[in-house]
Amino acid sequence: METEIFNQLIISLLAFVLSFIFALGGVGSAIALVPALDWFGVPLLVAKPTGLLVNTLSMTGASVNNIRAHRLDFRLGVPIIVSSFLFAPLGAWSNHWVPKSAVLAVFTLFLLFSGVMLVFFRANKFENQFREDRPFLVPALIGVVAGYLSGLLGVGGGGLIAPLMIMFGFNPKKVAVITAFVVPFSSLSGLVAYLAMGHSDLLLMFPVAIAAYFGGSLGTKVMHAQLKPGTIKKFLGGLLLLLALKMGLQLFG
Repeated sequence: METEIFNQLIISLLAFVLSFIFALGGVGSAIALVPALDWFGVPLLVAKPTGLLVNTLSMTGASVNNIRAHRLDFRLGVPIIVSSFLFAPLGAWSNHWVPKSAVLAVFTLFLLFSGVMLVFFRANKFENQFREDRPFLVPALIGVVAGYLSGLLGVGGGGLIAPLMIMFGFNPKKVAVITAFVVPFSSLSGLVAYLAMGHSDLLLMFPVAIAAYFGGSLGTKVMHAQLKPGTIKKFLGGLLLLLALKMGLQLFG
């Protein structure tokens, strides 16, 4: 019993630290928290809903603030929100037939993609071609992929949504707000699917999620101080690349 409580404290501390670090770059921590929990011996099917719960709690506050400040472009965001919300449960249910090795391989590629985007992607390359139209198909398809991966991996799809939307010429400021709004919806629907399947450990999930919430809140406050976002994002990208390397070596080693 004491060992179990000690492990929960260690894991909660880890969640706090990761959420604080990733919040410095405005990035959700679930992408690092899920593999970290797996390496700490938490079953992957429990680590995933824990990550989704963290996303739901941490991003909801940001979304409410954006709505109150009238920063959210609903017409552009609705196709992504709806499609990601609908496809996240499908991603969660896919764990019934997708082998764990395949899930870990996809996770490795997702970490690699997200890390490369944080280190090398420059949104200002597209600043002279921002489009003002609000198409349906492209955002909806991006939402489908992001929602499915969110449910399958237990992470927010923001690391996929933001660069793809910017590559298609949308304003990064609008994209950042939309991403923050999409993630809690897709995370919540994926979380409900995992809970319905019985893949949860509430005694672990809630302490970890609460610790992550406070870590993320503190990190957000520090982020608005004197930190350079570009430097922080490069650091986080490097961290994700190291996680991808570790997971790849574990998978193929």
